[in-house]
Amino acid sequence: MKEPKLSLHYDIDGTDFLAAGSASSDTKRILKQSGIDARVIRNVAIAMYEGEINTVIHAGGGTADVNIYDDCIEIILTDHGPGIENVEQAMQEGFSTAPENVRALGFGAGMGLPNMKKYTDEMTVESEIGTGTVVTMKVNL
Repeated sequence: MKEPKLSLHYDIDGTDFLAAGSASSDTKRILKQSGIDARVIRNVAIAMYEGEINTVIHAGGGTADVNIYDDCIEIILTDHGPGIENVEQAMQEGFSTAPENVRALGFGAGMGLPNMKKYTDEMTVESEIGTGTVVTMKVNL
């Protein structure tokens, strides 16, 4: 892949639910300013938001890197949380390992990874127990 036209980096605070979503909001604003198609912006914002929430709920934070290329937008979410024990199971709608206190806040319905996949053109999940997870998503332009 060529060099990105623009790269963005965000630290995701794993202790602040109110801040979760700030990276996707900032990315959305920058994509709008760049004249990116509204459908692409929507898909990136939804997928990235879901990933941010998952990073806060399950991993205690992490990072989000967004690379904007001529033909796609790539989002890389990295955390050093406990890892995903069964990625295939975690990809099923409604499956959730979110604790009760998180569910009481309206999160943890088990739609994070399925929505991330639904709103992107490509998605890979690399996870190692005890080490963390890297989710790479691409949305074509």
